Amino acid sequence: MTDARLTHIGGPTTLIEVGGWRLLTDPTFDPPGRRYAFGWGTSSRKTAGPALAAADLPPIDAVLLSHDHHGDNLDTAGRALLPRATVVLTTRSGERRLGGAAHGLAPWTTYRLAAPGRPTIDVTATPARHGPPLSRPVAGDVTGFALSWAGQRHGVLWISGDTVLHDGVRQVARRMDVGTALLHLGGVRFPVTGPVRYTMTARRAVELCGLLRPRTAIPVHYEGWSHFHEGRTAIENELANAPAEIRDRFQWLPTGTGVDITV
Repeated sequence: MTDARLTHIGGPTTLIEVGGWRLLTDPTFDPPGRRYAFGWGTSSRKTAGPALAAADLPPIDAVLLSHDHHGDNLDTAGRALLPRATVVLTTRSGERRLGGAAHGLAPWTTYRLAAPGRPTIDVTATPARHGPPLSRPVAGDVTGFALSWAGQRHGVLWISGDTVLHDGVRQVARRMDVGTALLHLGGVRFPVTGPVRYTMTARRAVELCGLLRPRTAIPVHYEGWSHFHEGRTAIENELANAPAEIRDRFQWLPTGTGVDITV
């Protein structure tokens, strides 16, 4: 089994279907228009709704939640969806806040999804930092996820989570063979903190892919909110100047339509 079907629903939210499993990343299903406070004087307005409604989703086996405390990764409708999932994998602090089916993972620890008649999927938490050095007390804990199962030809499927490029992310390139990378981009910043970035810019994504060498790099989390400062056009402009061996690895997913990716 070497294919996964990925459906980009909008923002960071992607449905991953593999061998009968249905995994959902960072559920955001609220309509546009509302402003969400992120703390410490920061906020953002949602400018685009999801391509699919939460009610239209199939049953969800697991939610892969990079963090629970920001509305662009878990909004009101997304939070209401969590009880429908068998398990919610997130940060250790997120487990304490969410309770219920939430299971917190420290970096480099693994949770195994297993069921009769389905391939076993190992979900390994990977380091993420949602801002510059020393920003964790303000931005909170975040995590990425690496998915591995028997039959992968090109390496793990890695979801970066909301993170800047730092040594913890570089460790992923050193420790894992990444076949497909879902990269949270957008170059997030806020007026109150000036030029400081809280997610990867396109330039950093190009640098990271030079280290990872994935077969496929898929941008997500770059549109639909006012605090994103690098949308698709800015990302494409950066890619136009990247080496062809990096540029050709990037693939855009249409929103709301499943795409089969060979992994």
